[in-house]
Amino acid sequence: MTDERGEVVLRVVPRPSDINSNGHIFGGWVLSQMDIAGGIVAGRIARGAVATVAIEGMKFISPMLLGDLVSVYAREERRGRTSVAIRIDAVATRGGMQQQVELTQGIFTFVALDETMRPRPLPPSGS
Repeated sequence: MTDERGEVVLRVVPRPSDINSNGHIFGGWVLSQMDIAGGIVAGRIARGAVATVAIEGMKFISPMLLGDLVSVYAREERRGRTSVAIRIDAVATRGGMQQQVELTQGIFTFVALDETMRPRPLPPSGS
């Protein structure tokens, strides 16, 4: 499914063990879900292995709650010679009314890797 946020790459439900001391989902948990989703999209673009090299503009908008269905959207934001920036948005579907709540967003940059784990050029866009 694709919309203005990009494609839904992951849908996950946090577990009770993902709760922090405030009763919300631990921020590191959602960061890892976003990194997984971004890596999937970046790997498709790079047609191979990628590594996360930066996270920029990370913004937590609303807390995540136990029972939220978290959808992680991703889309290409920009590309360089060896790297691609992926915009990632996490949205919760919450409660019986299926309310959509914006949770967090950020831009994750991935570098394409060759077989020796060194940066390599991305394939041409659209090919």
